[in-house]
Amino acid sequence: MKTTVKNLKNEQVGEIELDDAVFGLPARADLLARMVNWQLAKRRQGSHKTKGISEISGTTKKPWKQKGTGRARQGSLRSPQFRGGAVIFGPVVRSHEHDLTKKVRKLALKTALSVKAAEGKLIILDDARAETHKTKALVEQFGALGLNSVLIIDGANLDENFVRAAGNIPHVDVLPEQGANVYDILRRDTLVLTRNAVEQLEARLK
Repeated sequence: MKTTVKNLKNEQVGEIELDDAVFGLPARADLLARMVNWQLAKRRQGSHKTKGISEISGTTKKPWKQKGTGRARQGSLRSPQFRGGAVIFGPVVRSHEHDLTKKVRKLALKTALSVKAAEGKLIILDDARAETHKTKALVEQFGALGLNSVLIIDGANLDENFVRAAGNIPHVDVLPEQGANVYDILRRDTLVLTRNAVEQLEARLK
């Protein structure tokens, strides 16, 4: 599939052939959902914690005798039915990670790229370089390209001025090719790839 290549001034500077094996796959919402869930589960700290009865500070004395009081039998004031007592089946510190095979993760990334291409929300840039680290000039260039919510993926080495200038613009993310992931692609409206990023992604995913 052929598409035009633009520069940051919104001028057409050539064409590029996108590999259908990477950018031409059918949409699979189930696959994308599995991948996003996998990514977000890995991010979770899992530091939530409640105290069990063995962790509660307090007396170990039996509150009252077993029989003869007319009250329900009790063995500990640290039991969950008492104020300040334990929590039953509460959360414990754990990892929320789960397995997802490499083939599925690779297919999900190709599917996300294909979805953006099919929706017409994929822009190919000649390169992502800025002459200055000032944000104002880059905001004007993004305005000419019609970019509001955008993920920009460049090659392995990012231009320092471009990264610094884009860092102050809301809803704009800049990643190297090796950091390309399904969640960040889907959370932004438009996907922008440089020529280098296209070549490296196709080499990695084909």
